[in-house]
Amino acid sequence: MTEINQRKADHPVHSIFLERWSPRAFTGEDIGKEELLALFEAARWAPSASNLQPWRFVYARRATDSFARLLGTLDEGNQRWAKMASALVIILSKTHRVTSSGEVRSAATHAFDTGAAWFALALQTQLAGWHAHAMAGIDREKAMQVLEVPEHHRVEAAVAIGKRAEPATLPDDLREREKPSQRKPIGEFVFEGRFGAD
Repeated sequence: MTEINQRKADHPVHSIFLERWSPRAFTGEDIGKEELLALFEAARWAPSASNLQPWRFVYARRATDSFARLLGTLDEGNQRWAKMASALVIILSKTHRVTSSGEVRSAATHAFDTGAAWFALALQTQLAGWHAHAMAGIDREKAMQVLEVPEHHRVEAAVAIGKRAEPATLPDDLREREKPSQRKPIGEFVFEGRFGAD
């Protein structure tokens, strides 16, 4: 079985799944716009129900004026470490679609598809020698205002992208958590024939 980063897969999987994790310690080095756009190119090709592609990404590179604005939408706990990221990204999804007759309908899989796009971005980031850390800790209402998001969209998460720094650069409480996390065994979330948990 595959074993990397003190993680051990119970079934054969590609090593990238064990290599990918979400560090908090970043060097703060610049990421070029073209290099960042190449990460979004991977998200572009994610699977999408009816090819609606409901994902939306708003980004700011560290060296730009927009960085502080996006950083300010994060919870204070995330701001402590995300301020050293090379780029910040706010991920949104378009929650509704307009039919050919002009009717506005709910897009049932908007979050599902956007999650697939996020994971494509995360894997491409890993392959490109960077790291991505997704965060639920974001003030969604503030992000909607700051980013001037129109109706029928939802803020899903934020992402910090950067090169890994030494854990010693983090505050003490975060330094202890700066390692790849483990996962539940598949027997806790995969069931044959009928739902079997919770």
